[in-house]
Amino acid sequence: MQLKSILNRVERYKSFVYGKPQWVEKAARLTIEVPVKPRANSRPVCSGCGRKGPGYDRLPPRRFEFVPLWAIAVYFVYAMRRVDCPRCGVTVELVPWAEGKQTLTTTFRWFLARWAKRLSWQEVAEVFWVSWEDVFRAVKHAVSWGLAHRDLSGIEAIGVDEIQWQRGHHYLTLVYQIDEGMKRLLWIAEDRTEQSLRGFFQILSEKVRLSIRFVCSDMCRAYLNVIAEQLSKAVHVLDRFHIMKKINEAIDEVRRDEARRLKQDGYEPVLTNSRWCLLKRPENLTNKQTVKLAELLRYNLQSVRSYLLREDFQRFWEYTSVGWAGKFLDEWCTRTLRSRIEPMKKVVWSLCEHRDLILNWFRARGSISAGAVEGLNNKAKLTTRKAYGFRTFEGIETALYHTLGELPEPKLTHEFC
Repeated sequence: MQLKSILNRVERYKSFVYGKPQWVEKAARLTIEVPVKPRANSRPVCSGCGRKGPGYDRLPPRRFEFVPLWAIAVYFVYAMRRVDCPRCGVTVELVPWAEGKQTLTTTFRWFLARWAKRLSWQEVAEVFWVSWEDVFRAVKHAVSWGLAHRDLSGIEAIGVDEIQWQRGHHYLTLVYQIDEGMKRLLWIAEDRTEQSLRGFFQILSEKVRLSIRFVCSDMCRAYLNVIAEQLSKAVHVLDRFHIMKKINEAIDEVRRDEARRLKQDGYEPVLTNSRWCLLKRPENLTNKQTVKLAELLRYNLQSVRSYLLREDFQRFWEYTSVGWAGKFLDEWCTRTLRSRIEPMKKVVWSLCEHRDLILNWFRARGSISAGAVEGLNNKAKLTTRKAYGFRTFEGIETALYHTLGELPEPKLTHEFC
């Protein structure tokens, strides 16, 4: 079977025909050039208005890189026609295999974009003999097309969170769809301000916004304000992950301060190497950590009392009734305030401030969980590490949408990967 026959099968263009493929002598790598010619009596299409018009003249031949075959570079060679368009004047014709001044065919760009989901962009560039900028432009083209054609209907549950993407206080606000069977990235914005999140709701229609039944977030005040404003009828859940994270942070602060005091006062350093003994759940401890924890429980330390308060709080999530859960929460907060452990008291004031939102976890009956959000966040962090070296928000935004956005792709005649 000849290469020309394969191209006519997988990459056939109306009004154009392929000539005889030829090897390129003295090329840096094995290369085949395939001449492309317009069909007889066909009229060029104006790139400005998309209408056919009379030909004006022809430009020198241009090379358009196609998907490599068996690691052999393939180029289409075509002398572009200019159109004498009555509307736009003299313009270069529109060809179906490439856009504008691109030297890569559209099919090759989609090919690179798909591989960029599996490998780092630099690896894709090296494997397929293109530049990093070519890969970036291919991915950006795929993301732009996907965002323009994605379907935002049917969203019932969303999760809002932030991740750090550069050193210092440089954050991204991320909004995910966390419905059963559909988990994807919906929105990216710089910083973690009210304006960052409000931009997401501006791209939604009124119907889609009203269809959102559940929303999950942390205790960031900016997010809470916007969610209360935009999704007043949705059940807003502060998930257990974020709450337990705050309690663990308080326990760790107590441990650090107490270990420092013990060392200064000359006592036995019993809290040395005890961090994960206190932060991990008992069922996840190693044998060595279990022995260390049993030793710590013999002491009347603030760190131990904080740990026991945390373990007692775990019973909160076992309730099924909102009323009984609320009574337990109030009783636990009272006991914790009486402990006179300052970091734990700060947690109590935060829980009291967001009491209704915490109890929404039971009203939602476990319909949503921040576990899905944290899983997507981990993938987002992995993407930022793979994209090490990005200096602009545009670059990281493109990478995250491409990896996590579940964006649609056009139906091509043939899928190469």
